[in-house]
This record gives sequence, C-alpha cells and structure tokens, in this order.
Amino acid sequence: MSGVKTLLAIVELGGYPDFSAVYENHGLAVLKANSMRKALALLKKQAPDVVVAEFIYGPTYGSQLSNFESLLAILQRHAPQAKLIAFLHKEDMPHLQRLTARFPIHARLFYPIDAQKLEQSLVDIS
Repeated sequence: MSGVKTLLAIVELGGYPDFSAVYENHGLAVLKANSMRKALALLKKQAPDVVVAEFIYGPTYGSQLSNFESLLAILQRHAPQAKLIAFLHKEDMPHLQRLTARFPIHARLFYPIDAQKLEQSLVDIS
C-alpha cells in the first residue's frame, strides 16, 4: 500500500458543503457512502483511518438510540484505529455522550459545520 490515509465520509442527510477538498488537502483519499447501510458494508471490506459521519438521533431506529450504534460496533471490530468525527446538532450531544464509552469520538462538530474547525480536527489527527 502507498501509505495514503483514507477517510470515509458518510453523508446520509447532508445539508452542508461537500468537504472533499478539505479532506484531500490533508492528504486523505476520500471514500463516500450515502447511507449507513452502504458505509457498514464498506467498513467490513476496508478500514479507513478517519470516518466522518452525521449523528442522527431519533426513535426511528427501533431499539437503538441513533444511527451510530451499528457504526460504532463495526468500527470497534473492523477499524479500531479509525478516528471518528461526528457532525451533530447541539441538542443531540447528551445522546452522543451515552455512546462514547463504547468507542471514542475524536471530534464533535455542531451544525452549521465550520470548515476551519473541521480542518483543525484533521490536523489534530496527524
């Protein structure tokens, strides 16, 4: 392998700019998934160095609090070294904190996503 680090961007809802150029400026090869289901399948095949995902809290996930439970389980198993950056609404922070004992969250960025804070999160990883 060439040593190029990879970043998986999971964009389920969007509503913010495409940060691919920011990721690439930090030397990261970008993989994208537009659903958690597709992202989980990809994670079973390839372990990225960084994962950026939207934390979506809601009762629509059945027995789970959010879209992150499955993501965290797969990361723990297939990519334990990956750094996770979560995009979320401030009011959802207590729900995300309930999950952090299972897998550390490298950075939490609140909507609207500030590109400079995202860049700083990437700098902190390297």
